[in-house]
Amino acid sequence: MSTPVNVAVTGAAGQITYALLFRIAAGDFLGPDQPINLHLLEIPEALDSLRGVVMELEDCAFPLLRSVVATSDPRVAFAGADYAFLVGARPRGPGMERKDLLQINAGIFAVQGQALGEVAKPGVKALVVGNPANTNALIALHNARSLEPCNFSAMTRLDHSRAVSLLAQHCGARVDEVRRVAIWGNHSTTQYPDLHHAEVRGRQALELVAPEWYEEDYIPTVQQRGAAVIQARGKSSAASAANAAISHLRDWVYGTPQDDWTSAALPGAGAYGIAPDIFYSYPVASAGGAWRIVEGLDIDEFSRERMRITERELLEERDTVRALLPD
Repeated sequence: MSTPVNVAVTGAAGQITYALLFRIAAGDFLGPDQPINLHLLEIPEALDSLRGVVMELEDCAFPLLRSVVATSDPRVAFAGADYAFLVGARPRGPGMERKDLLQINAGIFAVQGQALGEVAKPGVKALVVGNPANTNALIALHNARSLEPCNFSAMTRLDHSRAVSLLAQHCGARVDEVRRVAIWGNHSTTQYPDLHHAEVRGRQALELVAPEWYEEDYIPTVQQRGAAVIQARGKSSAASAANAAISHLRDWVYGTPQDDWTSAALPGAGAYGIAPDIFYSYPVASAGGAWRIVEGLDIDEFSRERMRITERELLEERDTVRALLPD
């Protein structure tokens, strides 16, 4: 067995993490031969609930789970972290505008970014799941002074998986017969699910679907899927979000298939003409433990306009929290 690695998880008493922690402990993230230590972070008011989760983890007697730390101190949670699932974030309440949500969560991720920069391992891989994920990742990066952009990414894997599944259903195919779907931009209703390079059973996806279905049904369905889940079950996505988080970080560690890509929000350094100082979702591949943006794709005017719409939203979010973005 390998030396245990430290996996930090924030919002550890929440819905998503309840679906996430037991899968991490069972080996679904790093495999059946990698022991782990779980470092769980919660706000003080939720520590009693978190103690119950810890008891359940202990009662499962997972062979890979060597220790569990439960704390409300981010420096304790992130100490020596090899991996960090940043799930905890304040949800939008009644009457709350998006800018209000941005400001509240900005403070949370500024503190967590500082702690990661101070006590996590230099090679830590930090995935931001808590919404608004793209801009929360930007805040965390700017406040983690000793870390690099390559240490952070934000999750659009759930959007990617939704896009793959819906296309497969429409075409009567299996999800593993769908390749090269892309999610561009923000994890919000402005995101752009792009099928211009996608394939189903080796054929171009846009040859198999009507333009009206793609533009008027598929794109808005993917964009609004989260709201549809809330309307149907009365709660936001949990198990599917946890699954996407595991898939995202596992691919980051072990790599993506050579003939395919996935989607993740990265600081893009100007790729495809997108502003560099935002976390923007691109088609990405991973090898050797590092993400890379898939370059050289042809972008038509239909796609370009939708990419710009979601870029503008991210620039507005960045400007809203600029005071918490130290140089």
